[in-house]
Amino acid sequence: MTENEIKILIRSWENLAILVRYISDYPEYLNLIMDKVLDESQHENWRAAWMVDKIHDRHPDLVLPYLPVMTEFVLITKSAGKKRHLLKLISLHDIPEEKMALLLNFCFEVYTNSTEPVAVRVHAMQILFNIAQKEPDFTGELINLIENEIELHGSAGIASRGRKLLEKLYQMGK
Repeated sequence: MTENEIKILIRSWENLAILVRYISDYPEYLNLIMDKVLDESQHENWRAAWMVDKIHDRHPDLVLPYLPVMTEFVLITKSAGKKRHLLKLISLHDIPEEKMALLLNFCFEVYTNSTEPVAVRVHAMQILFNIAQKEPDFTGELINLIENEIELHGSAGIASRGRKLLEKLYQMGK
């Protein structure tokens, strides 16, 4: 499969599930999909991030080597779709110590930005929770932040995940 074939196939939703299965079976082509994820030139390239998310569901080990580049890229992408999938993938894995401060600042900004889509904010909140598990001194501040966001900008998604995480944070604070 060539980059041009992937470019053509990615334009149609009907092809995405086939591509996910194909790349799960032939992981050497995952680089081509990641190139699309990291390419901001075409709007539909967010579908490549969706595909990486689905490949991760089936074979997380294939996606794990790309986490450092995804972490760097999520900080600069303007695509809400890419942010949603990349933050989700990052939230499912251990955050390296050297990326913790960077992700803390970024996710804090994203989570408190009411103009960001709810799913993006929810994944940012999850990453903040993951950081609090490693840095207990951050727990109290995160509790206040989540309570405040639920009160001020509490969509159903923010409130639902926020309450679940608050429960765990209260236990951690004891």
